[in-house]
Parts: sequence; structure tokens; C-alpha cells
Amino acid sequence: MASKAAPEIHVPHDIAARTLAGLLRDILASGRKPIESPDISDADAVHDLRKALKGWRAMLRLMTPTVGDEAELMRVRARDLAREIATARDCQAAQEALADLGDDGVAKLPAGSRAAISERLDALRADAEAVSLTPDRKARIRQMWADADAAIERWPIERFARTEAARRLTTSYRQVRAAFPEDWAKASPDALHKLRQRVVEYRYQMEIAEPVWPKVMRLVVSEAQRLRDRLGTHHDLAILQHLTGSDQPLARWRPQLAPLIVARQTTHAMAAKRLAGRLFVEKPKAFLKRLTLLWEHCAEDRG
Repeated sequence: MASKAAPEIHVPHDIAARTLAGLLRDILASGRKPIESPDISDADAVHDLRKALKGWRAMLRLMTPTVGDEAELMRVRARDLAREIATARDCQAAQEALADLGDDGVAKLPAGSRAAISERLDALRADAEAVSLTPDRKARIRQMWADADAAIERWPIERFARTEAARRLTTSYRQVRAAFPEDWAKASPDALHKLRQRVVEYRYQMEIAEPVWPKVMRLVVSEAQRLRDRLGTHHDLAILQHLTGSDQPLARWRPQLAPLIVARQTTHAMAAKRLAGRLFVEKPKAFLKRLTLLWEHCAEDRG
């Protein structure tokens, strides 16, 4: 019996919609890989899966006004699954934060203390990874990606033409600027974490604009990633600080770690301020106008 032909994938004509369709397919493929690959470690699987979920959620937030409420429901579903595997990532984040304190900072701790802290973080991470990707959770993640694949076939992605794309990206751009703290040096970890969430969305969403000016837009995405990394390390340090609280695994080392953590957080916050000032220097109306003109010229070049 002849094999069943694969369903034909509709490719939108508009460059923005076509780029979005391609990005969605890439995200789904990258999201399935850590679940289906038998030789991947739990740590790498959690990392890769969280990355795919972030990209997926960013695109769904961008698309919801265009394709309907189902996109928002799927975003919430992806968010909830990401939270279920967050504990393993938090333990890894604490380890990375400890490394970020640097040799000079950590050297202020006795060698026995450094070893004990690392051992406790390793144990916490191993315990968390052991329960992160259970068979049941993997099955639910597989089903989520299967439902996502079917949804992409139904959604009117062709409506996400370049005019709509420019408006939606401007909304994200405006939301990032609105999340800037008044005083970066005194901003709370929660405020900078919320800013980071907006930056993460913007970073993934701006990949849609890459065809309009590839070199420049790749640079924009790269700089947004640098800003995300600075804010992410600030958040990792907050996780490490939390673990030094009362009744927490690292409580006994709080007097030594707390001042080091605060100093590094200030460094990252000020570096983030400089990056954000360059990346989001334009007013939103100017950003919209420039992006709209670039897409028009891109369409003319391909016409």
C-alpha cells in the first residue's frame, strides 16, 4: 500500500508571515528534540526545553491579537509546564551565580566552605533534575507540541503581514521601555526580573524582522541577548541569595556571601542600563516608522 503523503504546508506570501511560519516550525522542532533524544543528559534536556518554551511563548504573545485566544491559552499551558521544570534550572542558576562571584570573591571564603557550598548545590541540582522530566511530564510536553503543530496548520498566520508585525513588535518594544527602573542601581530583583521577561520576549520576536536587514537585525538580536544575559545573571544571584536565607541550605554562609552577591548585582544592573540605553534609544513611534519602511523596501526588493 502506498505511503500516505505528508500534508502540504501552506507558505504565506507576505515576508513577515512567511518568516513567522518558519520560526514556529523551528521552535517546535527544537522543543521536541530534548524529549525524543535518548542520549541527552537531564541537565541539557531541561536547558534546551526551557529555551524552546521561551521562544514559543514569546511568539504566542506576539500572535494572539492576530490568530485568536487559542494562542493565549497555549502560551499559558507552555508557561505552566516551564514552571514545573524550573527547580532544576534554579539549582543550576545558583551554581552559575556562585561562579559569577569570581575567583577574587569566592577566594574570601575558606576552602572548606567553598567545597561544602558546591557540594550542597550539586546535591540540590541532582535531586531536582531527577524529578524534572518524568515520563508523565514528557508525555504532556509531547502532547503540547503535537497540539501546537496542529494549531499552526489552522491559524491564519497569513494575517500576520508586515504591517501587523511592525505594530506588534512596537508594542513589545514599548513594553520593554516601560519596564525600565527609575533607578537601576536601586532596582529590586523582582523589577529587573520582570524587565528581563520583556527583553526575552523581544529578543525572540525580533527574529521575525531579520529579513528586512539581516546584518543589522542579527546585531539587534545579539545585543538583546547580551542584555538578557546581564539581567539573567542578576536573577541567578538573587536565587543564590535566597538559598542563604533562614532555614535554607546555604544559610550558614549568608554573612560571607550576601555582600559579594549585592556587589555583583549592582555591577550587572549598571551594565544592563548601558546596554538598554543603546538598544532602546528610539521612541516607539520612531521605531515603528523605521521598521515599517524597512519592511516596505524589503518587499519591493523581492517584488
